[in-house]
Amino acid sequence: MAHIYISAAHKSSGKTTLSIGLCAALRDAGRRVQPFKKGPDYIDPLWLGQAAGRACRNLDFYTMARGEIDDLFADKMADADVGVIEGNKGLYDGLALDGSNSNAALAAQLGSPIVLVLDSQGMTRGVAPLILGYQAFDPAIRIVGVILNKVGGSRHEAKLRAVIEHYTDVAVIGAVHNNDALRISERHLGLVPSNELGGGRAQIDRMAALIRDQVDLERLGALAATATPPRGRVGDDTATVTGPPVRIGYAQDSAFGFYYSGDLEALRAAGAVLLPFSPLNDRELPDVDGLFIGGGFPETHMQALEANAAMRGAVAAFIERDGPVYAECGGLMYLCDRLTWNGNTRRMAGVIPAGVDMHAKPQGRGYVRLRETASHPWPLSADGSEPIPAHEFHYSALAALPEGFDFAYRVERGFGVDGEHDGLRYRNLLASYAHLRDTRSHPWAQRFVGFVRDCRRAVA
Repeated sequence: MAHIYISAAHKSSGKTTLSIGLCAALRDAGRRVQPFKKGPDYIDPLWLGQAAGRACRNLDFYTMARGEIDDLFADKMADADVGVIEGNKGLYDGLALDGSNSNAALAAQLGSPIVLVLDSQGMTRGVAPLILGYQAFDPAIRIVGVILNKVGGSRHEAKLRAVIEHYTDVAVIGAVHNNDALRISERHLGLVPSNELGGGRAQIDRMAALIRDQVDLERLGALAATATPPRGRVGDDTATVTGPPVRIGYAQDSAFGFYYSGDLEALRAAGAVLLPFSPLNDRELPDVDGLFIGGGFPETHMQALEANAAMRGAVAAFIERDGPVYAECGGLMYLCDRLTWNGNTRRMAGVIPAGVDMHAKPQGRGYVRLRETASHPWPLSADGSEPIPAHEFHYSALAALPEGFDFAYRVERGFGVDGEHDGLRYRNLLASYAHLRDTRSHPWAQRFVGFVRDCRRAVA
């Protein structure tokens, strides 16, 4: 039940690549590693899960109740040797002024000792007041060690170690020197996902080797063992099957891969048999009752998506036959008429009569709060009184969407399609920019599976 929280003084300190390397190195040492990621994220968990050999789990104050976080953490740690929790942004960063949703707050709740990743470029003696200030700011947390990152060389490392040893009581767990092998290609949403980047496994192996050489894994393990044991409830509380199974195809390839592992589990628990299909490579859909097209990067694959006219036609025909479909962000983009990026326009599935334009800056980013309308095909509440916490991150926007479309959501926070609405409804299709998360307060997977089941009965 040992666990460690990997955080940093600020974003872009290198904690993600170090966390990936740590997960892989600990796994190579024979440890059963359970990775976690704070907040809403798909890309980092893909890398962390591949490195650890176990699906990464997101811990998020906005979409989950605190007790639910405790239970999920305890359940996934039950058969693990060590948990590695990667924070987002800086240790004390968060939406709330009082820090109640920060990394520090999550570490305090879980009883996790914290290892601070420090970007050491251009720093020597100044590292001491930084560490002392971070220790003193919140007495509810324990910063037990630091990993010095982007170290300039052995002389730079020696100076940093001497300063930290003289002025602080924090252990230096490792010093990772500047090395291109620790860099992962990036684009507008962050790291290139591991399901898309060729040679992802080889990249992880290189990172693990560097971490083994430059980080004291035994000391890290000893510090992780000082963590408070998980206090949540262990056990499966996902939805139970309330009808015959249904077959749901989900888009899975290098263009589409943004799915929470817990959501896929919830779909299966509700009675879905999940069948992956590739909009890039497959010529036809599998024999399915419904479709789930998640997010991803259709813009970087738009030429190949256009070239696969057979699949575009198959998806469009399924929707026109009133097949139930749920699409998020990249899935919404794929279902539109056309996609334009860098002056290049390609045809998409043509179900939604609008274009999609990529922009230089995000058009919607961060947490959103939605209210359901009467047009929602599988509503949470009959009157739309329950707020829906979700998130969005898109550089695209719809262009020339005709008037008269029904929307499943009113946007109270965020942007969605037009700043006021999200969730385009057409026949039995729901397509939105918002990403949902299946939680106790918002069990969308069970409701979608029930909708798919009802649609199948209607045509039986």
